[in-house]
Amino acid sequence: YRGAASATGYRGAASATGDQGAASATGYRGAASATGPGGAAMASGYEGKVMGSEGNAIFLVERDDNNKIIAVFAGIAGQGGVKADTWYALKGGQIIEVAK
Repeated sequence: YRGAASATGYRGAASATGDQGAASATGYRGAASATGPGGAAMASGYEGKVMGSEGNAIFLVERDDNNKIIAVFAGIAGQGGVKADTWYALKGGQIIEVAK
């Protein structure tokens, strides 16, 4: 309940499965997922990806090859064209579906 998970290393993975949990991945190609009710997942590293269950918040940061932030995205899984239980990355300022 309200737990937090963080991954900072190369291809690290963080997942939040409890109620209102938060997961963040800040490393190179990190992955974050939130599957508990009211959760949030954020990937802010280079080529990061996120996934959220229905109603969970997802946040993405896109970086160029020099790690400069060039775009951001925030959405809610299951709303506004963002599918629940689907992995996403940010490319060219747009979310794209990616493989797990």
